Amino acid sequence: MSEYVTFQHGKSRFDQNTFFGRFRHFLDVIDPSTLFVSEKRLQESVELLDRFKQGTLPAGVTDAQLWQAQKIKQAIIHPDTGEKILMPFRMSGFIPFGTPVVVGLLLPNQTLVSTIFWQWLNQSHNACVNYSNRNASKPAPASKFFQGYLGAVTSAVSIAVGLNALIQKSSRFSPTTRLLVQRFIPFPAVASANVCNVVLMRHSELSEGISVLDDDGNVVGTSKVAAKHALLETALTRVVMPMPILMLPPIIMSALEKLPLLQRQRRLVLPVHSLVCLAAFGLALPLAISLFPQMSQISVNQLEPEIAMATDCKIVTYNKGL
Repeated sequence: MSEYVTFQHGKSRFDQNTFFGRFRHFLDVIDPSTLFVSEKRLQESVELLDRFKQGTLPAGVTDAQLWQAQKIKQAIIHPDTGEKILMPFRMSGFIPFGTPVVVGLLLPNQTLVSTIFWQWLNQSHNACVNYSNRNASKPAPASKFFQGYLGAVTSAVSIAVGLNALIQKSSRFSPTTRLLVQRFIPFPAVASANVCNVVLMRHSELSEGISVLDDDGNVVGTSKVAAKHALLETALTRVVMPMPILMLPPIIMSALEKLPLLQRQRRLVLPVHSLVCLAAFGLALPLAISLFPQMSQISVNQLEPEIAMATDCKIVTYNKGL
């Protein structure tokens, strides 16, 4: 496939039916270079896309220019509200602004206060990113987002503090082993908080159902079964996503800290730790969100009878969300 295929407005230039295609697409989505786009460049990109839709493109405009213009617009402008997303809460800002939080979560010898602070800060950052990139086509009460945020913070802090207390009281661990085990506590805390957030934010879909579409993109009905599949896939993605981010750095750092250089120069431990977290974050995020396509498929036979009666398609699609 050529690097730049024929431009299609609102579509990805990479095949979303393959894992590698989705991976390359999300590398574009989280590309931090779009954080430095000037207001003038943004307006030029928006105008170029408007002229494409109107059929009034100037001569000489290439597909590569159109794809780049769309990448810039999608990184900065919310598709539903048309407003600019604040820089720290854009998907392109998730890694540069989220890495310091990950470093804080994985700091060794955490106190009760520092554990609570970093878990709260992490969930607050996640909540702001989720809200800023929400589906705003259907207005949702702010109370729903607050409920999800409160649930995520409560579960993350409770599990992190509880596990820390259990490990501290355990007599089976040596001081060295206890320190190593404590470094892995952020993962179960963050993963459970992510699942809690998904359930609290989207539990109404289980009773109301979500739209399923035919091959032409037309809505053929609302399915509770598809909603269950969508929530399970999203929850799995939210569990897998923090796994390499929060599991790899402790493993790598436990090995690096034994090196003579870091034994002698302890002040290098934090910078090295930060670089390891940045590398793990940068690789894990696109890998995790590429696991499932945004639009998932399901057999009509698995859905409600009324869905099967409403379409001749054997396979329908649904938007699983992120």
